[in-house]
Amino acid sequence: MQATSVLDFAVAGLRAVEHELLLFAAFWFVVGALDEIGIDVCWLWLRATGRGRDAAITSESAARPLAGRTAVLIACWQEAGVIGHTIAHALGAWRQDGFTLYLGCYCNDPATIAAAMAAAQGDPRVRIIISDRPGPTTKADCLNRIYAALCDDERRYARRYCAIVLHDAEDMVHSAELAVIDQALERADFVQLPVRPELQPDSPWIGAHYADEFAEAHGKNLLVRDALGAAIPAAGVGCGFARDMIARIARRRGSLGAPFAAECLTEDYELGLLVRREGGRSRFLRVRDADGGLVATRAYFPARLDDSVRQKSRWIHGIAFQGWDRLGWSSSPADVWMSLRDRRGPLTALVLACGYMLVVVEGGLALAGFAGVRTQAVFSPRLGVMLHACALALAWRCVLRFAFTAREYGALEGVAAVVRIPVGNLIAILAGRRALAGYLGALRSGVVRWDKTEHESHPVMIAPALARPAGVAAR
Repeated sequence: MQATSVLDFAVAGLRAVEHELLLFAAFWFVVGALDEIGIDVCWLWLRATGRGRDAAITSESAARPLAGRTAVLIACWQEAGVIGHTIAHALGAWRQDGFTLYLGCYCNDPATIAAAMAAAQGDPRVRIIISDRPGPTTKADCLNRIYAALCDDERRYARRYCAIVLHDAEDMVHSAELAVIDQALERADFVQLPVRPELQPDSPWIGAHYADEFAEAHGKNLLVRDALGAAIPAAGVGCGFARDMIARIARRRGSLGAPFAAECLTEDYELGLLVRREGGRSRFLRVRDADGGLVATRAYFPARLDDSVRQKSRWIHGIAFQGWDRLGWSSSPADVWMSLRDRRGPLTALVLACGYMLVVVEGGLALAGFAGVRTQAVFSPRLGVMLHACALALAWRCVLRFAFTAREYGALEGVAAVVRIPVGNLIAILAGRRALAGYLGALRSGVVRWDKTEHESHPVMIAPALARPAGVAAR
């Protein structure tokens, strides 16, 4: 009798926990669903009016000479395994001569320097800048060192670059990228092209979930952001800035030689938003070549759980926590909406954690039911409505996740994308916790560390066919 009473008491406690978790999680899931539906409605309207369709580029446009010289900045720290492939592919893919690859290396990283020099083979389009400060500092600090060398070159040779493009050491560029950016900067101050994560045979869950997320984010979310006239965040790869805009941002920071925020973990994201605050125009462009391939930056993303958590925690730390501290809030309704979406990472992690705690609670209640204890729950009508709304929203999200992933990677990967949703959720939970710990630690110490992602492979190494420049003939 006493054991039964204890069990009844435990079930009553689980029911109370279940009810509170349901209320909290269901409320925020509904809020998030309404937010996403708002984006979906805008995107459907863009599709219906023809504004949401990908543009096409001809072979003549892709190979045309650049209107002015372009500098491509790449920060490198311990990238000996991939930087050579990136340099060789870029030099072969880009048909124009009016660009210079600026590679920022560190004096205490001889392996990366040697790999970069071997790949450059004395090509005058490659400049290797070696910082006298031992690494790693921060990515922004490395980029500022490159920018200072760029300014020195402009003074030395009495010529000025017209555009600055950012890339990472592991990127595989598209042959039409420079032409698309060059043409777009005639009417804009900042242009962002899509990022296309490549599928990795050895990581069908962790590595592939990036493909699912970017397919939707860069196939819908940023298109809506662009259409609403909101500030476009820079991804740090495949993004081009007008030279004068970079100079204006450098002056905004109080130094002519430091446009990148060395104390910020997501300096690229911040740089994109500052374009809008400087009165510039930003664009997100989706363009396809003659083969239907997306003009985008291809890259492998982390394939292991700990690496993925570390990378995403850096994004959350820089965008959600530092972004709030450093950028505050805009007066534009569209920018406020997008900032709320950008900074919801910590709240999303908390709500998802509560959702998965519910799974554990339901498991305990199911075991109690098997033991003969009455565990039937009684929910209020409002909670019931919210739960039904959450179920419908989840079904809709699965449909869209399938559709966007299948468009870029095929129907089989579209199905896999739905199955991978819990993987992304788990990473988001772990990254949110790590980001909060990192942010609190940075507040105490005042030190921000470049917690960079390790790169062991390059798309060219595993899938050489991807390295062939895509066709760019007119469709």
